[in-house]
Amino acid sequence: MPFVAVVGYCEPMKNVTVSLDDSTYRNARMRAAELGTSVSALVRRYLIELGSGETEAQRLKRRERELRARVPSGFRGADRLDRDRAHERNA
Repeated sequence: MPFVAVVGYCEPMKNVTVSLDDSTYRNARMRAAELGTSVSALVRRYLIELGSGETEAQRLKRRERELRARVPSGFRGADRLDRDRAHERNA
């Protein structure tokens, strides 16, 4: 019998019931599909942001600062890299 890994939550989760009119629900499902996620995941993300005090915009700005800090000093976007150098990956 093959080994099957089961991925799940390690801590108990609470269920939340939200009531929406049909139009709002349909629009939310379409938007979630465009984003490649579910309505439940969008609500979960919103509630996590609400509880953490960090909005999505703030999180993105923080992430941008972290990434910019990793760019080597003296780097210029106009610098040309050869193909091999452009596709180097850190192991």
